Amino acid sequence: MSRSLQLPLLLLLAGIIVSGASNVTDGLHSCGGELVPYPFGVDDDDDGNGDFRKRFGVLCGQDAIPTIGNNVTSFRLSNFSVETAEVRVWLPITWQCYNDSSDVIDYEQLPLQINNHSVYRISHTKNDIIVLGCNTLGYLGSTLAEDDDDSDPYYSQFSGCLSYCDNSQSAVSGACTGVGCCRADIPPDLVDNALFFEYSGSFNHSYVVDFSPCDYAFLVEKGNYTFDVADLNMHLRHTPKRRRLMPVMLDWAIGRDDNLTCKDARKKTKEGYACRSSNSLCLNSTNGPGYICKCRKGYEGNPYMIDGCTDINECERLGHHYYCKGECKNKQGSYECTCPKQTRSDDPYKEDCTPDIPPIAKIIIGVIGGLFIIVIMVFIWLLIKEKRKTREHFLRNGGPTLAKLNNIRLFTKEDLKKIRKTNNIIGSGGFGKVYKGQIEDINQLVAVKEPIKGNSTDKDQFVNEISIQSRVIHKNIVKLVGCCLEVDVPILVYEFVSNGSLHDILHGSRRMPLDIGLRLQIAAESAEGLAYMHSKTNTNILHGDVKPANILLNNEFIPKISDFGISRLIAKDKQHTGHVIGDMRYMDPVFLQTGLLTNKSDVYSFGVVLLELITRRKAWHSDKSSLLKNFLEAYTKDRSVVELVDKELVEVDREIIDNLAGMIMQCINLDVSQRPEMTDVEELLRDMVKRYHSK
Repeated sequence: MSRSLQLPLLLLLAGIIVSGASNVTDGLHSCGGELVPYPFGVDDDDDGNGDFRKRFGVLCGQDAIPTIGNNVTSFRLSNFSVETAEVRVWLPITWQCYNDSSDVIDYEQLPLQINNHSVYRISHTKNDIIVLGCNTLGYLGSTLAEDDDDSDPYYSQFSGCLSYCDNSQSAVSGACTGVGCCRADIPPDLVDNALFFEYSGSFNHSYVVDFSPCDYAFLVEKGNYTFDVADLNMHLRHTPKRRRLMPVMLDWAIGRDDNLTCKDARKKTKEGYACRSSNSLCLNSTNGPGYICKCRKGYEGNPYMIDGCTDINECERLGHHYYCKGECKNKQGSYECTCPKQTRSDDPYKEDCTPDIPPIAKIIIGVIGGLFIIVIMVFIWLLIKEKRKTREHFLRNGGPTLAKLNNIRLFTKEDLKKIRKTNNIIGSGGFGKVYKGQIEDINQLVAVKEPIKGNSTDKDQFVNEISIQSRVIHKNIVKLVGCCLEVDVPILVYEFVSNGSLHDILHGSRRMPLDIGLRLQIAAESAEGLAYMHSKTNTNILHGDVKPANILLNNEFIPKISDFGISRLIAKDKQHTGHVIGDMRYMDPVFLQTGLLTNKSDVYSFGVVLLELITRRKAWHSDKSSLLKNFLEAYTKDRSVVELVDKELVEVDREIIDNLAGMIMQCINLDVSQRPEMTDVEELLRDMVKRYHSK
């Protein structure tokens, strides 16, 4: 049997019983460890004599357990309560088992017959009918009647439910909704009863007997049983009797056999009016006939005894249904709560007592309060103003349009507040500041670029640039995570690239040795990123500012093209930018003359980047001597640029250096038509990488 049905019959503590006054001892009995309060009592002899009201005697069995019943069956009682007029009874489970032919081969059924004097009712609000099994209809028979032709009792009122199983996997533990287990409500005014099953021939049990050989039906207190699939395969015949019992709540009332109401009971004297305490009330039973007694408000104890209801000292129980914020004074049936002298409260039962304040103090407090209100109003006005300003920035920076993009996130100022702190700055300059931080809800490291105020840009241009970056998804291009538009100049949030820029590696604080293989790899993958922008997206995307500072490297030295701040999404018939863009050291001279920006402009700039990569010299020296000019002179003279090459590459195969020099010459050709496409540059560099690693 599952643990959910193995309810240990430990001696339970009494329910709500007389506890308030030590002088109320008469009529409080004990059977073993169970308290039995009046009107209940324990039979002293076989004639039913004892200190209890007529019909309320219980037996104290050999095991020192209170029981009720008849000569055939008896049932254990516990948790007697005069406050709620309830008692718990432990009732057996009704069951029947089948063989492979669907015939009943064993069963046990024990009707509940305890109401010889109609004292008890099964509580219809606190109990359930539970039926376990597969393909079985269990029901509760009630309203006992006598057949004219047969002295055997039968029941004329029924309630129950049908439990069905399709297969051994149908039922689910914890769900008592009709599959393996079903539940039904109990009708009110229910007295003696019995649990039955529908005739076994009505249902086929042959195909379920392997996993559900028996049916079970029982009454149980709500919340005291949880269905477990294992319960379908238990065998109660071999289970100790104490484990075949379920707790059920009974309502009890005085005068049920005479259908007495409170009004009738006060007039009749045969049994005597049960509410004997002068501080008791009479209430008609809500479940069947009869009445119950309760102590008046402010009293507690046993209303069925003379002087049984005693005054509650509410002042000793403050915080437990009783409240007083001032000084508490107990009274008969109630209590009084007042404020001490020189203090006051509109309701000392609920509100604290506060000192009486002199007029001058009230004036001072009023002035201070007025100033406080003004401060609050100013603060609210500033908040509203700031909110309005934030909204204006959002609209001016193209928020409604950018909100429609799928690949970027629009951050609020609050989202970036923790990142935009001084100790998170990883770079600063004329462009503004760069912060390193983590977006917590997506668990991603990011670089937050905050431009200097005043570096504002055209709204349409900015929206266009963000639109470009949202479409560019490539391993060699820095991903734009999102932007914040609630500021004067929009803040951009990029994925964080840990190793800095190629400019830093070649010339700056992160300078480190680079062999020719790594340089070729950086060049090839950078070319791949630019080629993707030029020819592998739906629209031709030009970068416009290709330089080492805009090529970032991660921990594995994988390059990522960055800084699309001056990129353009250019239609075929609108390729003129109208003004010079980008770094002059890497800028295409043809673009400077014509204002016509094409993908060959990026090719030229990439050629200058390649030159820096193999020479490790900046494109512009401090003595104003042009690196590009020196390269052209050396290449034109004897097609040898070895004297310009980085000393780290002196031992490198001359063929590789010559091939790179030749590619640079093609990229910076002043005849735009002679320059290669970025896809051609990528292919040539990839071929160099393969040939280098194959040697």
